[in-house]
Amino acid sequence: MMKKNQRSTTEEEKAVFFGNQECPEIMEQITLYQDDRLAIVEDIHNLNQDYTARIEAFIVLLCQQGKGSVYINDQQYEVKENDLLICHPNIILERGMISVDFKCCGFCLSPEYVRQIGVLSAESWDAKLFIEKHPIIPLVPREAILFQQYYDLLRSKLTAPPCKHQKELINSLLQAFMYEFHDTMERYIKVASPSYTSGEKLFNSFIAQLSSSYPKKRSVTYYADKLAVSPKYLSAICKEISEKTASELINQYVVKDIEYQLKRSRKSIKEIANELDFPNISFFGKYVKRYLGVSPKQYRAALD
Repeated sequence: MMKKNQRSTTEEEKAVFFGNQECPEIMEQITLYQDDRLAIVEDIHNLNQDYTARIEAFIVLLCQQGKGSVYINDQQYEVKENDLLICHPNIILERGMISVDFKCCGFCLSPEYVRQIGVLSAESWDAKLFIEKHPIIPLVPREAILFQQYYDLLRSKLTAPPCKHQKELINSLLQAFMYEFHDTMERYIKVASPSYTSGEKLFNSFIAQLSSSYPKKRSVTYYADKLAVSPKYLSAICKEISEKTASELINQYVVKDIEYQLKRSRKSIKEIANELDFPNISFFGKYVKRYLGVSPKQYRAALD
């Protein structure tokens, strides 16, 4: 993983939320269309190179020409023509260097909208893990052309005067696109079609609640109560589907928030501990040492 110099937090280093955007001026610069469900992204040249955001949306972007770099959770990835960038919600995204001729196009979809339209494999745990490790997928020319065709059609429908069944048309086009994407993913990983068992529904609901909450509760009982199941049953389902217990998954997500705050924020360690709902700074220090191997102060010092 490539290391970068720690940057101070600016007004632009804020989360992007659909329907409740903290930095709407940024979204207006890079999107052709946006509502509380989806956005069309067409030009990122206006983004400052130091721009960093916590993204709470599904992102699918195609590099049409040129080349560039992007940082996802502080790891650098190179993108070139016909590369597809795919990100699940809850990532820290930062624009790196891009060439003058860089062009891209794609979509941002809110998690709730993805759940509503029942996108194939959107909540597949195997697919999620694969995309976290491999957010850049090279497309063959015919796949890139197909993506462009879907994009152009969706763009024309969203920017044209609304028609009687516009919502249904958009939903159907996105579902069709995701079926195509599913087939593309088959070249890299066997993505099982959703079987919608009660266990999978429970697991997906747990991950949705865990990933969308801030600060995150660290108690399995908290989530089990909200899902109306016992902590033991929730943990068993998590272990069966993800090979991790509910507690392990909770800690995994909590650590991401801690790393983000320690890397990107100028807040004091005490302020971070309070914001993340730790009872005191001592408990926070022990938690960080347990999962990151060093104290919060040492972790920050290593970034300099």
